[in-house]
Amino acid sequence: MFPIRDHNPSGRVPYVTYILMAANIGIFLSYVPLLSQERALYDFYNTFALVPARVSDGYGFEGLITSMFLHGGWMHLAGNMLFLWIYGDNVEDEMGHVPYLLFYTAAGIAAGLTQVAFEPSSRIPMVGASGAIAGVMGAYLLLYPKAKIDILVIFIVFFRIFPIPAWIMLMLWFAMQTIGGIGADPDAGGTAFWAHAGGFVAGLLLAIPVWLKRGGLAFWQRNEGQPPHPEKTYPRINSSRIPKVKRR
Repeated sequence: MFPIRDHNPSGRVPYVTYILMAANIGIFLSYVPLLSQERALYDFYNTFALVPARVSDGYGFEGLITSMFLHGGWMHLAGNMLFLWIYGDNVEDEMGHVPYLLFYTAAGIAAGLTQVAFEPSSRIPMVGASGAIAGVMGAYLLLYPKAKIDILVIFIVFFRIFPIPAWIMLMLWFAMQTIGGIGADPDAGGTAFWAHAGGFVAGLLLAIPVWLKRGGLAFWQRNEGQPPHPEKTYPRINSSRIPKVKRR
């Protein structure tokens, strides 16, 4: 089950979201040659990634920022940019460009600090924009819980696209991160589940002032839990082109 798009265009061009996507993609492309050089890649990550043990010892705090623009591979980058593209434009539209950039940065820092809090002795470099993007997802949950998200469901050779309310998708995702964090081995590397969960909660909390300024519950009622713009529709792709033969 994978989100592929939403039905909620923004009211203005999301310049900051586009700039963040361009920065992440551009920085990743700049060190693509290192992906095939294990030692050089580790040294690069060790220099610019977030290493929880260093922060616990009182240094390496710059990694809280630099790690947000690094990724471990093509799929890591593609997944993060897809999520940022789906959720970022509406949150930026509601917050404004500069406040959204500050919000994104704060959520990313909070995500990194959460990972440090749960794995303070880990010396495994942590990279990715996932924590900051999780913050955007948390804000989206608060501001637009009933917005439609299209998910792609794949089961062997069967696939379909279903629209579901954002709150279902986002709460499932958050639950998966929390469960993953509880069961994770801090010395094994892999996904930084606690950074995801921490970023999500931070984003939700940081978005509360915006939600209250818009009227809180009245904001939900006024827009029915969705962005205040006409819903975007897409061509139906689930229906088959094969003619149906009726039974006699």
